Amino acid sequence: MHGPFGLAAFEGAREAGLSFWFAVAVAVGLVAAGIRLFVGRLRGAIDDHPRSWSRLWLVDMPYFVHFGACVFLLLPGLVALLLMPLTGVHLGFFLRTYLTGALIAAYAVFVRRRWFVVKDVDVTIADLPAAFDGYTIAHLSDLHIGGLMPADFAMRWVRAANGRSPDLCVVTGDVVTNGTAFHADIARVLGALRAKDGAVLSMGNHDYFGDGEPLITLVREAGVTVMRNEGKAIERGGEYVYLAAIDDTWTRRADMDKALAQRPAGMKTILLAHDPDQWDGARARDVALTLSGHTHGGQVAFPFLARWLTLSRIAHNYSLGKYEKDGRTLFVHPGLGTTGPPIRLGVAPAVVILRLRRA
Repeated sequence: MHGPFGLAAFEGAREAGLSFWFAVAVAVGLVAAGIRLFVGRLRGAIDDHPRSWSRLWLVDMPYFVHFGACVFLLLPGLVALLLMPLTGVHLGFFLRTYLTGALIAAYAVFVRRRWFVVKDVDVTIADLPAAFDGYTIAHLSDLHIGGLMPADFAMRWVRAANGRSPDLCVVTGDVVTNGTAFHADIARVLGALRAKDGAVLSMGNHDYFGDGEPLITLVREAGVTVMRNEGKAIERGGEYVYLAAIDDTWTRRADMDKALAQRPAGMKTILLAHDPDQWDGARARDVALTLSGHTHGGQVAFPFLARWLTLSRIAHNYSLGKYEKDGRTLFVHPGLGTTGPPIRLGVAPAVVILRLRRA
């Protein structure tokens, strides 16, 4: 990744008036620094811990802008190297492409990642009990609270959800980046959710990147229901729907049959399943609505065409938004935080307000 960047650094040094060998030395030094910083950021991703303000804003965030610019330059840079003997591509190409990528990456890191939206989605369910027509669910997912996404910022999502006075709040997993250092912060954030029927958390894979049991204990102490392969009936005006949740699939804790075992026959069911690929099994078990996350919508996608032109389509059958099949519905949340590089482009983080409608 840093190969084309080395050429861009060389071009910049030459345009600054440095001699050939000084420009080579500058380029080699910047490449070495970029690789060294990458290793440090990778270690932080493996075991996340709190970061000082100065490190976050003066080292981490600028580095990820550089990272995004290198990724932007990589493919056109390699193509230019192959074609250069045939076309005589001007050497300034690498520097200008890198700087263009840096502008886009700066927007993705500093603006789009933090600029969330509140999205309203209607979900039609055949024969939904009349008392639940208009029932609202605030859906949050993939908060990934940690060193790159502090709890104080995540509270903005909570305030946005609470401001819509939902009937129910659900969080479909991955509230953690990794490790256990931010469990207390996460409990504080989730404990601030307010809804008439309370807040419910289902677990995701990142929630077990460390030890998930302390997190579960703290979140429950904060007043949030953590559902692991279980369900419960929700009552409105003498009518009921069944809310169930499965545990994490990546660590093989999920058991959909167990989650639905206590469901009364014929009761309309809402299932929380972090991994959207569980929808096929949910449809087969007569689940009316499945709520998922996990994909982040690819986190980077082609603007305005994120559902179709996104990285998550490589790995998942259902990547983003609402899907309907066989009279059943899946909603895949775009996520609120990030994993890996703290970059979002073309996929807005969102607090989603689902409104149930009777067909």
